[in-house]
Amino acid sequence: MSLDVSRANDQAVARVRELLNKDPKAALSEAEEVLEQTPHHLELLFLKGVAHHRIAEYQQALVTFEQVLKTNDAITEAHFQLALSQASLKLMGPAVASLRRVISLEPLHRSAWRVLSEILSIEGDFDAASEAQLRHIEASASNPKLREAGAAMIRNDIPRAERLLKSYLKAVPTDVAAMRMLAEVAVRVGRDSDAEKLLSRCLSLAPKFSGARYNYAVLMHRMNKPAEALAQVEALLLEDPEKPSYRNLIAVILSRIGEYERSSDYYESLVDDYPDNPKIWLSYAHVLKTEGKRSECEAAYRRAIALQPNFGEAFWSLANLKTFRFEEDDINTMRQSVLDAGTELNSRVQFHFALGKAAEDAGDHEQCFEHYSQGNELHASTLNYSAEKNTRRMLRMKSSFTREFFDQRASLGCPDPSPIFIVGMPRAGSTLLEQILSSHSKVEGTTELPDIVTLARELRERSDEKEIGSYDNVLASLNASELAELGETYLARTKIHRKTEKPFFIDKMPNNFLHIALIAVTLPNAKIIDARRHPLACCFSNFKQYFAQGQSFSYSLSDMGSFYRDYVELMAHYDRGLPGKVHRVIYEEMVADTETQIRRMLDHCGLDFEPECLRFFENDRPVRTASSEQVRQPIYSDAIAQWKPFEVHLNPLKEALGSVLETYPSAPSFDR
Repeated sequence: MSLDVSRANDQAVARVRELLNKDPKAALSEAEEVLEQTPHHLELLFLKGVAHHRIAEYQQALVTFEQVLKTNDAITEAHFQLALSQASLKLMGPAVASLRRVISLEPLHRSAWRVLSEILSIEGDFDAASEAQLRHIEASASNPKLREAGAAMIRNDIPRAERLLKSYLKAVPTDVAAMRMLAEVAVRVGRDSDAEKLLSRCLSLAPKFSGARYNYAVLMHRMNKPAEALAQVEALLLEDPEKPSYRNLIAVILSRIGEYERSSDYYESLVDDYPDNPKIWLSYAHVLKTEGKRSECEAAYRRAIALQPNFGEAFWSLANLKTFRFEEDDINTMRQSVLDAGTELNSRVQFHFALGKAAEDAGDHEQCFEHYSQGNELHASTLNYSAEKNTRRMLRMKSSFTREFFDQRASLGCPDPSPIFIVGMPRAGSTLLEQILSSHSKVEGTTELPDIVTLARELRERSDEKEIGSYDNVLASLNASELAELGETYLARTKIHRKTEKPFFIDKMPNNFLHIALIAVTLPNAKIIDARRHPLACCFSNFKQYFAQGQSFSYSLSDMGSFYRDYVELMAHYDRGLPGKVHRVIYEEMVADTETQIRRMLDHCGLDFEPECLRFFENDRPVRTASSEQVRQPIYSDAIAQWKPFEVHLNPLKEALGSVLETYPSAPSFDR
C-alpha cells in the first residue's frame, strides 16, 4: 500500500470516528465508501459495525463484527460490540459467550462485566450476576485499596477483603462504593443483617446509587422481607421502567407474595422481549402453573425445552406436574442428556428424577427406583446434611421447651387468633388440608410462608452458640412485651401475603413443626394442625421429589427415616407439653372418612362446617407446591399404597424409622 493510500485511510478513520458521535448515519456512509476501495481495512470495518449498532441496525452490526473477528479473533472490542449487538437482538446465550471471550482477553474489562451482570440478572441468576457486578466494581475502582479488596474477594480471600475495606472506610467513611463492597463481604459470610445496614447507609448517602439499591432489593428478597424488596425494585422501575433485570426481579418478588397475575404480566412482557431465553420461559411457566393455567404452563415449559434441549429443570418441572405423562421422544432426549458428559450436574440430577417419574408411570418399578436412587445420590453429594445434628437439635428442643416452660408463658405473646399453621413432613398432605380449609368462607389460603423460620434464624443470630436450633436460650430470656412483639412482627411481615379481609389465614410451611415452641409463646391463640402420613408412603414420596431448595434430609432413605423419627418424637413431646394445642390429621383417615375428619379439623379451628370444604377441588385459588395439580381433583386413595411396589428397596428407611413404623399412627415410647 502506498504512503498516500495509507494516509488517506488514516484520515478516513479519523473522520468516521468524529462522525460516530455526531451523525452515525453519515459515519456509516463514509465508512462504506472507503471500504469499497479497501474492503479488508479492519478498523474501518469495525467502525462500520459500530455505526450500524448506533442506528439500531443490530443484525447488520452483528454480521460486520463477525467479519472482523473472522480475520482477527483477538480484537477485544470487536467481541464486546458483537455482544452488545447480540443482546440487542435478544440472543442472550451468544451474548454471554461473547462477553466471556472479552473477559478472557481482558479480565478487567469493566463494561463487559457490567453487561454480563445485567444479562445474568435478566435470567434470574442473581448469584452469578452479583459476582459479575463485583468484578465490574473491581475493574472500575480507581483507588488501589479498593482494587486490592476486589481482587481478594474474587480469590474468595474474604478475611483480607474485609480487613482492607474496613480500614479504608475508617479513613473515608462515606465512600459508598466501599460500603457496597463490604455489604457483599457480609452476604458471603452469612451476616445478612450487617449487609442490610451497610446498604441502607449507602442509599441514605447516595439515593440515586441504583446499583446499591438493586443489591438491597435482592438482599431483602433473600432475607424474606418481600415488602421491603418490592419497595426498592419499584423505586428502580420508576427510574428505568424498561430495564429487564428490574422487571425480572419484580416478577420474582410478586410471585413470592402471591401477586401471580402481576407477576405473570411481567414475565409475559419479558418473554415477548426475550423469546429465545429458556430461563425466562421456565419462570413464566412456574407462575402459570401456580395460576392453574395447565395448557399454557405446559406450552411454556415446552418452549424452554425447545430452546435448550438439555434443560433438566424444564423436564423435571413437567414431571412435577404429577398428572403429566412424557412422550417417547421426551424419554429418549432425557436418556441421552443423562449420558452426555457436557450436562451440568444439577440438570443431570433433575433428568434422573424426571426419568424416574416416567418409568413409574410406565410401571417399570426397577428402572424407576434406579433413576430416583441415582438422582438422590448425585444431589446428596452436593449437600452437607447431618442426621446426627438434626437429632441433637430435636433433643435440645425437648430439653429446653418443657411443660414448665410453656406454663410460665401461658398468658404471654400476641393474642391475635388469625394464623392457622399446618405443619409436618413435606409430602404428607398439607396442601390438601390447606385447600380444604381455604374453601371455608372465613379462611384465606396463602402458601408456605418463610416468616417463622426467619424469626427463628434472627433469634439464633442473637445467640452465642452456632449449633442449629440454638435459639432456645434467647427465646427463654424474652419478657412479655418482647414475646408479644415477635408475634406482632410475624403478623406484620405476613400481611403482604394476605389478599382478603377474611379473619383467618393459613401458613403451611411444613418445617414449622421445628418451631412449635416459638409459635406457642408468641402467638398463643394461633391454631396448629399436624399433617401426618404413613411413614413409608410419606418418606418414599419425598425420595421421589426434587425440591427447588431445602429439605436436605430427603435425598437419602436412611436420613429421611431418621428425620421422620425425630419429627414424631418432637411432636409427641409437644403433645405432652402443650396438651390439646396441636390437632393431628392422619392422611389415610382423611381419605377413608373425609367429612368426619374435615369436621374435626374445623372444630379445632373454631369454625362451623361449610359444604364448600367438601368440594375443595372446585376452589380455583393459586397453589404453588408440588401437589398443585392433585388438589384440583377429588380425594383419591391411589397415593396410599404407591410405595408398596418398591418395598424391597426400602430396608434402610425401615431400619431408620424403627418403632415409629411399627406403632403408626400412634407414637412409640421414646427412651432417650
